[in-house]
Amino acid sequence: MIIKDFSRNLSVPMVCQLKLVLGGKAKRKKLLSPKGMDVRPMMEVVKGAVFDILQLMFLIFNHLILSMNIFLSVDVAGGCPASLRPGRWLDLYSGTGSVGIEAISRGCSEVHFFEMDPWVVSNVLRPNLEWTGFLDVLVIHPVRVEYFLEQADQLIGSDGPFNYISVTPPYTQVDYGALMAQISKSSIVGEDTFIVVEYPLRTDMMDSCGCLVKIKDRRFGRTHLAIYGPKWAQKKRNSEKTLQNTALKV
Repeated sequence: MIIKDFSRNLSVPMVCQLKLVLGGKAKRKKLLSPKGMDVRPMMEVVKGAVFDILQLMFLIFNHLILSMNIFLSVDVAGGCPASLRPGRWLDLYSGTGSVGIEAISRGCSEVHFFEMDPWVVSNVLRPNLEWTGFLDVLVIHPVRVEYFLEQADQLIGSDGPFNYISVTPPYTQVDYGALMAQISKSSIVGEDTFIVVEYPLRTDMMDSCGCLVKIKDRRFGRTHLAIYGPKWAQKKRNSEKTLQNTALKV
């Protein structure tokens, strides 16, 4: 699918790659992705791993609260609950919106997208939200992430920290140390927040982010994925295998 014929202006990228929503209400819907730009959507294998891990954290959370009385819908094929723990998602460096769309599809109640490229917002992000039917329940902020982190209280309001934050910047355009330090000091992070960070090889990532600890650090080819979360998630991650087996039996 191509939104517009740009054949007369070769400097403007064509929108021709298609990515999939992997789960939830919009499962298998195709998303636009620009070719030949710095917009680099999260690989589907990485995105799938992210949501498997977060959904497993939801299972662990319910295990802690309900003492094994687990009343969750379960994706039998994947062995994980079929939805995220409900909450608010912050999608930094949104690009195509692939991650935030996946989040709302799987049960998040609110997603804020931060993408400052007006061409990407108009020709990729907004059409993807329209196509998946989520445009009316999401918010697009066309501002720089660094500025937002400094002004988060004014831009987002007084709703408190986000439940989930995804950080997927263009690899060569950010200082990860400075960015994560800024995030760790921001009011957007709370004691029960999960932060997903996609980063390149040969990048040193901190072991904690404010009050959060690193609970996962995985490699997918040239891409690395770090997930920071509450201390209870780190303490209980040794129970993951047992809970996955329990989920399969529900």
